[in-house]
Amino acid sequence: MKIEIENNIIECNVQYGKGKKLSIHIESTGFITIKAPKHTSEETIIKTVELNSKWILEGLQRIKKLKEVTKPKAYHEEGKFLHLGKEYLLHELIDNIELEEDELKKSLKKFYVSSCKDVVAKRIKIYEKQLGVKPKTVEITESKTHWGSCSSDKRITFNYRLAMAPVEVIDYVIVHELCHLMHMNHDRSFWRRVGSIIPDYKKKQEFLAAYGRYMTL
Repeated sequence: MKIEIENNIIECNVQYGKGKKLSIHIESTGFITIKAPKHTSEETIIKTVELNSKWILEGLQRIKKLKEVTKPKAYHEEGKFLHLGKEYLLHELIDNIELEEDELKKSLKKFYVSSCKDVVAKRIKIYEKQLGVKPKTVEITESKTHWGSCSSDKRITFNYRLAMAPVEVIDYVIVHELCHLMHMNHDRSFWRRVGSIIPDYKKKQEFLAAYGRYMTL
């Protein structure tokens, strides 16, 4: 099905099934799948897409930008890097861009570590208050497999690469780890608590699953 949104022709793959709700999924490739209950009218599908047009177009734009980011990193003045969900030229993030590539990478990593530390320090206070919890310590680390972690002794860590993600995604990871202070496993109670603060947490998970591999140096 092809649907026009703000002068953009969006091609969607509609899948009819036994589900009771209509949902829209944007794959990391930019491919859009609409899952709809049986006998859902074309008019209803078009109306739902139109109501979600802003989210869809923003998602497609992010994919377009991230595809550009997947190209080999250019460590020179015009090189582009993500910061808080937006793309910046290298010289907008760090100084001394005349350094050798290895030194530039080190400098850029320091920038992300510092930025992540600042953002987490500000945002975590909001959710500590809402959830009524307080971690023993909060640290910024490097990890290839986790965006955040919470130990049994209430020590929380966050991956410095989170500084590349939009703030609302960082918020989700913060809330996720804070909720582990009350529920160490991922049972229903845990996800209900996360959802009470971040209702659309599944979209944040989808973002990290789709784009996390692009958030690198």
